[in-house]
Amino acid sequence: MLYLRRTKSIWGHLRKRPVKRCTLWSGASGVGRLNTCGVHTWSPLAAAFNTKPNKLLSLHFSKSTSGLFGLSELQEPDGFYLLKENAIREAENLVAECCSPNRSRKMVEVFDHLSDALCRVADLAEFIRMAHPQARYSFSAEDVCVAIGGLVEQLNTHRKLYDSLREVVQHGDKVPTTEVDKHVARLFLFDFEQSGIHLDEDQRQRVVSLNESILTLGQHFMNGSLQPRAIPKVKLPESIRQHFTIDGDNVVVTGLHADAHTEITREAAYKIFLHPDPHQEVLLMEMINGRHEMATICGFPSYAHRAVNGSLAETPELVIDFLKHLADKVRPRAQEDFAEMNAVKKAQYSSSRDLAPWDVPYFTGQVRQNKFLVGANDLMPYFSLGAVMEGLNGLLVSLYDVTLQLEEPQPGELWTSDVYKLAVKHNTEGVLGYIYCDFYERPGKAHQDCHFTIRGGKLLENGSYQEPVVVLHLNLPSPSWSSPSLLTPGMVENLFHEMGHALHSMLARTQYQHVTGTRCSTDFAEVPSILMEFFAMDPRVLGTFARHYKTGEAVPRELLERLVASKSVFAASEMQLQTFYSLLDQRYHGEERWSSTTSTTHILEEVQSKYYGLPYVQNTAWQLRFGHLVGYGAKYYAYLVSRAVASWIWQKYFSEDPFSRKMGEKYRKEVLAHGGGKPPRAMVGEFLGREVTAESMVDALMMDLDQKKSKVESNRFS
Repeated sequence: MLYLRRTKSIWGHLRKRPVKRCTLWSGASGVGRLNTCGVHTWSPLAAAFNTKPNKLLSLHFSKSTSGLFGLSELQEPDGFYLLKENAIREAENLVAECCSPNRSRKMVEVFDHLSDALCRVADLAEFIRMAHPQARYSFSAEDVCVAIGGLVEQLNTHRKLYDSLREVVQHGDKVPTTEVDKHVARLFLFDFEQSGIHLDEDQRQRVVSLNESILTLGQHFMNGSLQPRAIPKVKLPESIRQHFTIDGDNVVVTGLHADAHTEITREAAYKIFLHPDPHQEVLLMEMINGRHEMATICGFPSYAHRAVNGSLAETPELVIDFLKHLADKVRPRAQEDFAEMNAVKKAQYSSSRDLAPWDVPYFTGQVRQNKFLVGANDLMPYFSLGAVMEGLNGLLVSLYDVTLQLEEPQPGELWTSDVYKLAVKHNTEGVLGYIYCDFYERPGKAHQDCHFTIRGGKLLENGSYQEPVVVLHLNLPSPSWSSPSLLTPGMVENLFHEMGHALHSMLARTQYQHVTGTRCSTDFAEVPSILMEFFAMDPRVLGTFARHYKTGEAVPRELLERLVASKSVFAASEMQLQTFYSLLDQRYHGEERWSSTTSTTHILEEVQSKYYGLPYVQNTAWQLRFGHLVGYGAKYYAYLVSRAVASWIWQKYFSEDPFSRKMGEKYRKEVLAHGGGKPPRAMVGEFLGREVTAESMVDALMMDLDQKKSKVESNRFS
């Protein structure tokens, strides 16, 4: 996933190799070979990633010592102060240039320069605040985040700055501009107006107040969504109490226990954990109502209109049309899935009731395991981290003529010792950018897997390109004394997904950093990463690198086929669930309002009865545990739109040959290179040769489901 900055503004998007140790378990990669003794050896890239870096973080600096990310100012935590002060001084000069009648550069160029000056400091500081294990660094970085955040708030209310930009957008610049210039300038203006600067002072202050309130409500809602639920243990049958935590006279339920073998345990966990919480209901309702008021003050019919503006979908009307059309098309396929799950349930429990929501995850797992005879443990020995990275490298060479090259970090460059630095190098264009791979789990590390932009790419005034720098932040198991880091198929897929974000940043060549790589609408930013999932689950791609870490033996093709089929089990019912979630999110944030006596649970029951194949369970309120309503309010649909477009691209350009250089270069040139520098719907439509409509996106998803069903039927064991 992308890392989303908490504060949205025009200034931020508020998201030699390591030493190899001698081991006894020398593994393999897809391009390894047998040496003269008949022992399989690694390629250098695979060898490095199959060995955890053992570099020491230097606490004693010398003239040859670098700072964090190669910045000399960050040899010590106090260097953040210097970065902050320099950014503030530079921002003051650029604001003066924007407002000057003697301005000689394009307005959008100056705005982007200003945005870049602040982002290069704020984005780096935000990452270090979150990721650095030393408190003195994280505290210094947090001070910078607060200071830059305060400056951003000032700039968001700088009326002369806003008027200067609006004049250019509405009447043209005095300096000749291109369509890209005009598009990016409009994006800056829209982001500016989200703070209500174009309103009278009373309205603007109300928007500011609502923004602060919505942020606070969201934080409290997220905290509440994770809290366990306790009930007196006498209310539970004694036979299932041992499945839960006992705290004195109470049973504490911390989750849904979806993998519990007994149905009554799953049912009890579902009904207890999802029981309505009046306080959470108040928080959610106030957040939704606050969003609606803020949007209408700013001139939008609803919060959904505000959230979707400038996206691939463009309007809530297209989103709703897409989701309802998808709901109709997927319903019969989902019913087939539920019927099969119900049959498995009846066979397993002779006196069981009909399929219920708490059964779906359990029987999905049962069918995957029992019908395809494949589990994560069967495949992990073939997916060492080194082998997977070598496979990614081989794929990038084939598609884009790009290689991943390990570089030796300088002392002081890394925030922790077990990070790899990769240079992304094109065969003729040279270095495109840098990826820091913070892959291994460690105490205190955030568990979220995501992609951070540290520095965005942009065209510089001297004609060179500012190389992008990103971090891939994962939580993979560390190598042990007897084996390298071994990945489950899900981890492999997730690594490919996050690498898709990184490649979007690396392969973009935009004029402006404000729209480089993943700095685009959510529903478009996820397209390259989801597309990479198609490569990750293609047996032809997996077969190029999946080798046993001890013997070098290639994974059996039949095992790969069964893996891919198992990942496709009940895809229709899962898509129906995501469609239902998305429609509920749109209902909460759309134009249609509800009376003060209507709760979010009433709306949930109404939407579920129309769009989901299993009935609502009385006295439950799963939406009060659904944290995505905070971060993705009115944009939860983005996953389905992104998947539709990614599937469409895969089917049209890569399904026949996932290694096609011709198609890879076309995709880079016509899509990835532009980041958010072109309106995404028009750009995608031009690339695919067909207008992006609700119907065309649903057609792509239905074709994807049909292909998944075919894989399931051809690989199922009786």
